[in-house]
Amino acid sequence: MGAGHDHGHAHGGHAGGTATAAYRGRLRIALSITLTVMVVEIVGGVLADSLALVADAAHMATDAVGLAMALLAIHFANRPATGNRTFGFARAEILAALANCLLLLGVGSYVLYEAIQRFITPAETEGGLTIVFGAIGLVANMISLTLLMRGQKESLNVRGAFLEVAADALGSLAVLISAVVILTTGWQAADPIASLVIGLMIVPRTVKLLRETLDVLLEAAPKGVDMMEVRSHILALDGVEDVHDLHAWTITSGMPVLSAHVVVSSEALSGIGHEKMLHELQGCLGDHFDVEHCTFQLEPSGHAEHEARLCH
Repeated sequence: MGAGHDHGHAHGGHAGGTATAAYRGRLRIALSITLTVMVVEIVGGVLADSLALVADAAHMATDAVGLAMALLAIHFANRPATGNRTFGFARAEILAALANCLLLLGVGSYVLYEAIQRFITPAETEGGLTIVFGAIGLVANMISLTLLMRGQKESLNVRGAFLEVAADALGSLAVLISAVVILTTGWQAADPIASLVIGLMIVPRTVKLLRETLDVLLEAAPKGVDMMEVRSHILALDGVEDVHDLHAWTITSGMPVLSAHVVVSSEALSGIGHEKMLHELQGCLGDHFDVEHCTFQLEPSGHAEHEARLCH
């Protein structure tokens, strides 16, 4: 940076690392539950010849992979920053969320395909056994949902895991309903219909998570931060004449970042000084917006034109 450029930094940081790190223990418990129920449902699906139960077990297998990836991402995301990686590996959690989305879409497509095949080639499903194993899956999924409920509001990575478990819980419920229908009426089509329902429940939630994940990767403004409002707040400060190169993005869940070039009048700079102006800017954004890391470059009037000429 050349002479006349001043910077203000506000580092909040997470005492325990990224927003997801606080839920590492709960993710581990959810992974253990998922792996256990997956094995139980595979056994039950084979014994009862229930496609819905096998489909739910297959979904739980991808959940286990997703939870494992979430835990691995937390490990990398909370490694310290280096000279070449100034934000460390924080973005690893977003990549894990993206991988979860792709897994969910793949599982949803597979379940829908298998359900259609079961309509073409019907099979006899044992309703009683399916009820037992479906109930085990539902109870286990509800426990995992309870563990991840709070974390999914704070982290896209945990939300990906939460949505997978939520889809599993709904899938287990669909399995139970289909089993009851088969047991009471003998209508075997209830099993592939339940499988279709499971597949259709997975896709919309996954698309929503995928959209939010891509917004982070494409460095869109953080959710809930109105850039026009941010600009207005900065311009409302005494002595501020203009704002340019205003950018805001998200490194990972719970770590929004903002940078701006702020043009300040000579009178304001000489009157209150650079340090006080930086404190006012940081206070302004801190009071109104949840931004983790702010960088300001204070510029005197006319500096933007000078900067533009240097860039030609």
